[in-house]
Amino acid sequence: MNGSVPTVLAEVQVPVPPWWARKSRHLTLPWCGAEIVSSSTGQHVPLLSLHTPVGDLSVAEEDGAIVSVDWGWGRDQDETALLRSAREQLHAYFDSALTTFALPLAPVGSPYRQRVWRALLAIPYGATRSYLDIARDAGGSPRSVGGANGANPIPIIIPCHRVVATTGIGGYSGGDGLPTKLALLRLEKPDGERSAWDIPHGDTAQATLI
Repeated sequence: MNGSVPTVLAEVQVPVPPWWARKSRHLTLPWCGAEIVSSSTGQHVPLLSLHTPVGDLSVAEEDGAIVSVDWGWGRDQDETALLRSAREQLHAYFDSALTTFALPLAPVGSPYRQRVWRALLAIPYGATRSYLDIARDAGGSPRSVGGANGANPIPIIIPCHRVVATTGIGGYSGGDGLPTKLALLRLEKPDGERSAWDIPHGDTAQATLI
């Protein structure tokens, strides 16, 4: 791969076969727009796990960027500088001490799914958007947005939990499903002034891509 690895400064999946076994294209999220970078590796990928209020999480990196956040404790643990930073930032997030992640991300997915994930990164902490809102920004339909959310390889950091249905909480495939989604939304709305499925849409959305 020529040149530097494009990065994204992020404000939270079950691929089949596993993403680390696939020969696919890594889709990065640079400031100037989506860029597809050819990549095919079958080598060991560094991974670091942590305990959180929504269950154990394992964060993986490849080529200097975060490529996945999965529920569960990884068998092999690697404390790279980037993975330590990700662990520290996730701990701070769950302690309500961090609202914007600062990590390079390289999710694997189609160009359409990348557009959806870029739209998710623009949802501010404590705000929500509907599936229809995201479809208007990224194209497709609410159903296709839901499919892209379900395929999000870096949940929490790419905040698919902030996307809700127009008439309810919507779905969630991470952790324990809807209880996990509700826990994340309530973490970001600790005042309890409204039910998690009635959180109003934020007035503005600030993308933080670099």
